[in-house]
This record gives sequence, structure tokens and C-alpha cells, in this order.
Amino acid sequence: MKRKAVYYFLFIFLAWGSVSSVAATRIKDIASIQGVRENQIYGYGLVVGLNSSGDRQSSFPTLQTVGNMLRKMGIHVSPSEVASKLRTRNIAAVMVTATLPPMVRPGTKIDVLVSSIGDASSLDGGVLMQAPLQGADGKVYAVAQGPLSTGQGLSGTSRRGAPLTVARIPEGALVEQEVPSTIVKGNNIFIVLKQPDFTTAARIIKNINDTFSSSLAASSDAGIVRVAIPENTEDNLVGFISSLENISVEPDFKAKVVINERTGTIVAGKDVKVSTVAVSHGNISVQITGSREKTLKKGESGKSVSEETGEEEVSESISGEGTLKVEIVEESVSVYDLVKALNALGVAPKDLIAILQAIKEAGALHSDLELI
Repeated sequence: MKRKAVYYFLFIFLAWGSVSSVAATRIKDIASIQGVRENQIYGYGLVVGLNSSGDRQSSFPTLQTVGNMLRKMGIHVSPSEVASKLRTRNIAAVMVTATLPPMVRPGTKIDVLVSSIGDASSLDGGVLMQAPLQGADGKVYAVAQGPLSTGQGLSGTSRRGAPLTVARIPEGALVEQEVPSTIVKGNNIFIVLKQPDFTTAARIIKNINDTFSSSLAASSDAGIVRVAIPENTEDNLVGFISSLENISVEPDFKAKVVINERTGTIVAGKDVKVSTVAVSHGNISVQITGSREKTLKKGESGKSVSEETGEEEVSESISGEGTLKVEIVEESVSVYDLVKALNALGVAPKDLIAILQAIKEAGALHSDLELI
């Protein structure tokens, strides 16, 4: 009798740890130039024009801010009058955050995120009053102002997962001053790897030196590569950096298996190896022989399943009761082989995760096991 193997969970295979199966990529996709970076800025402000969904009268920061704003505009009110007479249900105190792109210039518009810090129930329909945005050094780098967008639809319902106390203002801030950045240090440019790795760094050095037929690149660190600027390119630094960023490199990665227990998602490298091991788990028995033929037993119905690697269909025949273990007879097989065998039995995600964790604890899984 023939049947197709049923897949009960999502298993994604990536070629981690296998140089031959990793496609070459540009240096700019796996590294960045030191000094070219984003910067975070933040500020405090008021959102007005709310439809009775703002902060309550007891919100002291809102009352104080409104009083200060009115006094700056020439409307003299005492603190006692603000506290007793002012109604703030159409006003909300908010924090405004944004990210300055690298090398941004004054006059550039950037997006901002507005979040309530009081007890306002909704920011929908509000307008942010002018709010200065400062960096970690206390200097003002941008000013934000404008109508808020909470993602609420025409039907009055918000988009899935969008809180009404958080809103955006597309291009809602104007950059007032740029952040100083230094790219060249001592006639050198430094390439910073997003994932430090000695093998990847060595390949970057080799490919740069081969491209320019000169020993320009060197490093003593897995996370950074120093590149000397040639004399004939000092007046065309942008072109030189562009040439560096577009050099192709085959990145190298550590073998890793990533598991999301909540969703049952498993991401692993196809070449992640598993040594000889036996794991007892439920009523499942898997045997992977050196001939690449798998013999699977499931004690629940006394069925014996024989499957050739790469085939989706398996054959069944009635046999005796299966034992409660997972056996790998071959000297070293991949996680792909193990999971495909377990998948043919319809093993639940939680059971598969438990098996992989046990194999890792036994020292037979030759990769990092990361839970997210």
C-alpha cells in the first residue's frame, strides 16, 4: 500500500556551514563602512485635536506642558488655573522617536513614531505640535510636527495588531543639522562585518586584494577589515568605496539549528551533521542505515515503513510492535535525513523539538541549537 508522507510542521533548510552551497554576495550586503551609521533621536510633545480620547485631567505632565505652552504664546495662566479649569481630553502627552539615516543633510524629511505616555485611549485624528528631537548628546537634530496616522480604516477599525495609542507621521520631521561622521582614518577605510567571522573576513581581504592587484586590505580581527586608500583614488573616494562594496564574497556561517517552540518552526542547515546516537521518545523508532535506506517503526499500529531518501511516497507493511527509540546507525547523517524520516511518521513539532534538544545535549548534534 502506498501513501504520501504528511508534513505536520514547517521545516526550512538553509545551506549554513557549507561554502559550496552559499551564493556569493556583495560586501555591502554583509558589512558596512565604519562611520556610516544611523542615529536615534527622541523628543517630548503634545498631540491636540483628539475627540475626547486624550489624557485625563489628572495627568500632571499634560497639564504642566499645556500651561507652559500657553505662557510662551502670551496667554498668562497660573498653575492653579491650569489644574482647576483646563480640560485635557482632547490633548495627549507623547514621546516622539525617529532614526536619522546616515549622512542625512539639513532639510531632509524623515518619518517619526509618536507614542502616548499618559492615559489617552486613542491618538487617532490628532495633530502633533512642534516637537524638537534630540540625540544622546542633548543636541537638537530635527523638529517634528503634523497629523498622525494610526492605521485606522474607514470602517473605524484599526488594522490588525495596531494600537491606537501609537501613531506615525510619514516625513513628519525636518532635519535641522547633520550628525558629524568620519569615514577615513589615517588614510584607511574600515569595513565592519555584520556577523564577525574569521573565514568571511579572510575571503573579503583576498577578494579586495585580487580585485585591485595590490595588498590594500588586512585585518587582525574577525569583525573588521582595514583597507588602505590608493593614491590615485583620493579624489574619487565615493567611486572607490562603491567598488569595494560591490566586490562579491562567499560568506561563511556557523552551523545552526533555530527552533521557534511557539509556532513549531525549525530552520536548519541541510549539512548540519548528527553523529551516531539513540534517543528514546514516545513509541517512535527510526533507523538510518549506511545504505541511505530508512526503516521506520511505529508501535501504535505495528506498521513498518521503508523509505528511500528523496522519495515522498513510502511503503507500509504489517509487522510487530515498534520500540520506543530513535536510532541513527550511519556514522554521520544530516539533520535533513533525520527530520525527513521523522516527518514520514507524522511526528508532532513538540516531539521533534524534544528529540533535537536531547540529541544536542548528548553531544551528537554538531551545530548550535537556538530557541527563539
